[in-house]
Amino acid sequence: MTDVYYNSWESSCKTPFGAVAAGEPVTFRIRCALKNINRVFLIIYKEGTPPQTLEMLKETVDSYSVHYRPQKGLYFYYFQFDQETESGVKLYYYGRAGNSGTGELVDNHNFLAHYQLTCYEGADKAPDWYREGIAYQIFPDRFFNGNPDNRVNHPKKNTFIYATQCDEPMYIKNAAGEIVRWDFFGGNLLGIKKKISYLKELGVSIIYLNPIFKASSNHRYDTDDYFEIDPMLGTREEFVSLVEALHQAGIRVILDGVFSHAGWNSRYFNRNKQYGETEGAYNNPESPYYDWFIFQEYPDKYTSWWNIQDLPEFNKHDPHFQQFIYGEADSVLSEWTPLVDGWRLDVADELPDFFIEQIRNRLAVYPDKVLIGEVWEDASNKISYNQRRQYILGGHLNGVMNYPLRRGIINLLLCKETPETVASHLMTLQENYPKEVFYNSFNNLGTHDTERILTMLNLDREKLDLALGFMFMMPGVPCIYYGDEAGLTGGKDPENRKFFPWGRESKSIYALFKKWVTVRQTQPAIQTGDLSLCYCKDMLGLIRYTDDEFVCYIMNPTDTVHTINCHHLTFLREVPFNQKQLANLLEGQIVFAKDYYLVSGKLDGKSYS
Repeated sequence: MTDVYYNSWESSCKTPFGAVAAGEPVTFRIRCALKNINRVFLIIYKEGTPPQTLEMLKETVDSYSVHYRPQKGLYFYYFQFDQETESGVKLYYYGRAGNSGTGELVDNHNFLAHYQLTCYEGADKAPDWYREGIAYQIFPDRFFNGNPDNRVNHPKKNTFIYATQCDEPMYIKNAAGEIVRWDFFGGNLLGIKKKISYLKELGVSIIYLNPIFKASSNHRYDTDDYFEIDPMLGTREEFVSLVEALHQAGIRVILDGVFSHAGWNSRYFNRNKQYGETEGAYNNPESPYYDWFIFQEYPDKYTSWWNIQDLPEFNKHDPHFQQFIYGEADSVLSEWTPLVDGWRLDVADELPDFFIEQIRNRLAVYPDKVLIGEVWEDASNKISYNQRRQYILGGHLNGVMNYPLRRGIINLLLCKETPETVASHLMTLQENYPKEVFYNSFNNLGTHDTERILTMLNLDREKLDLALGFMFMMPGVPCIYYGDEAGLTGGKDPENRKFFPWGRESKSIYALFKKWVTVRQTQPAIQTGDLSLCYCKDMLGLIRYTDDEFVCYIMNPTDTVHTINCHHLTFLREVPFNQKQLANLLEGQIVFAKDYYLVSGKLDGKSYS
């Protein structure tokens, strides 16, 4: 044992584990074997407030503890030791070391990394249909054309339609790199409806739809009109019919809410005058939409999303725009929320906390809805526009998209990070998130914004199997990006947005997805159980467990044959089994290469599979 030891992941050092509810007592306990220590302090501060110095009580010869009740917010903390020397009192400091739960001792606190303590307002449990679900993301233009003659609905002016559904997507750009001709395959809402039986067979219970409202582009993140279904996709009546059919099949629907920006050809901005010569903020400073945008030099210099001119950014502080999005009546949310089961907020970092809170309040009027945010990093400590975000501290987002999980899995399988590093990153995420938010994570291996997972893994189907296993085993809702289960490949946009290869699906890859969907659905411990990550040599694993059941998954992404047993595994959190019980659970030695080990059973040791 080192002279000083603290590990925020161990119950002997900090209880309870991870994030805590406001007012909940937290016990910090640190071991210190340094000589001549007079006093030990916990230095803790809520961001934006002066630090509090709390003297820790000596419990044993080398153990000190203190209790603290935080309030809602993000806290940081470290420890200070006062040591008597011949020349006076010398100060030492102990803070976090890298991404581990343990720390390091320094004599200058300016070089110290602080531990994080997340304090949330209250448990934010999502509906059971979400937590127990298997999600499937559909990019509507690229899924299926349901028209009997394969006719494309209402082709848009100055666009092109592919000759066959096997064509590779591409853009027509001008010299400045701007897209001047959008491309379409013609997928539509009727097509999704006709494939409900396929989705049911796969095991899908949630559909996440990329934007469906009228827009100029194929991705439709440049909304033209929030109250009109894009005519290429169908009509409002066809959308209602689709949702009803999905609900009858036991499948819920989550819509993409793009409220940060609109399209420059929208009725609100109307740069191309499709809604009238004097309509829209761009053409008329007296327009009711003028204050919805921020002009620096009217009309051509204005704030746009990431300086992309065809995506003028909304002024979220304008009260009329706020009412338009989330007002009690005649708003976007009041129009569509009664029909569907939730929203995924596009670029949640671009929406102020108060704006997200009001969206959540509007959804709370309806029973059983969910609100997910697009966040690419650790959402607990995210800073955007110089503001520390509050969106997982209660009353805002139920959960966020779990891009850190995707990065960790891919980095491990490509040997860019070690199992210990990946496990530590994911453990830090579990520690920083409120438990309900962590279990509400929207897990993915690919989306419309990323390369296809099969391409990222260099077409290695064995590694794809490992990646799927780990995603489906983790807390959160697994989401399949359309076509991944059929073997679609592709790099970044537009290559990752190919048309679904109906009739040309890879049966072997589909079987991998189907296998892990079945495992997820038939193992209650995976859906609700606690989590402990573990690693050993080249391998990464986890155990999910309840009071009665457990599931253990360990993957070896290398070609090297390893023989391990439970004594080789390092668990980042304690598991409620002693070594003998764990040895029985893992059935002795495990021998495998470029493969996984999966075992499940009852904690009485009588049943394993």
